[in-house]
Amino acid sequence: MHSRHHERNFSPVPPPSSRPPAPHRQDFPHWASDTIRYGDLDRQNHVNNAVFSTYLETGRVMVLRDPGCGLLVPDTEFSLVRAVIDFRGELRWPGTIDIGTAIARIGTSSLTFAQAVFQGETCAANAETTVVLVDAETRRPRPFPADVAERIRASMPRAPGRA
Repeated sequence: MHSRHHERNFSPVPPPSSRPPAPHRQDFPHWASDTIRYGDLDRQNHVNNAVFSTYLETGRVMVLRDPGCGLLVPDTEFSLVRAVIDFRGELRWPGTIDIGTAIARIGTSSLTFAQAVFQGETCAANAETTVVLVDAETRRPRPFPADVAERIRASMPRAPGRA
């Protein structure tokens, strides 16, 4: 049973004025593109919110698997452990989108990405996603080797909203 007091104080969505401003394209050093498919649409004839996770995955995988980024560690895999998405606008079919990705933080065995989905210059969504480096055999987190961690830190650009 819910009390009236509880219901008045419950606010699952922060008011728009408390939301940080949308990121800009120049905030992201890594880019991937995708095509909006007809099957991505929902009953409202715009891209279903669940599909944004797939778009963000495209951006992350392009960075994680790019040999030039140096994130590949033998006998490991990356596992998504957290995704927070702020939806800022609709996407409609037909069209294409661009996914911007930046490494925001590195932990012992984790990477946190700042990401955004753009259509043209308009940010339709931004996200913070975290992956963990996992040992392929034990399926347990594995710390980044020191040389990989240092390479990541040295190449990390300033991510949106980070000092």
